[in-house]
Amino acid sequence: MTASLDTLPKIGAPATRALHSAGYQALRDLAGVPRAELAKLHGMGPKALAIIQSALEEHDLSLG
Repeated sequence: MTASLDTLPKIGAPATRALHSAGYQALRDLAGVPRAELAKLHGMGPKALAIIQSALEEHDLSLG
């Protein structure tokens, strides 16, 4: 199943809350965002970053 650009991928609740509080509501919002910037968010770990990157790559997109 391809990840939707309109929602966030299935990552842990802390990572999802971190993205929402930083203003990221959908996968499309994360395209081009520097990986290091997301890694600074409280609750965002390497596993969540890998899931996000993988979901973006399904749409030929990537983190910055």
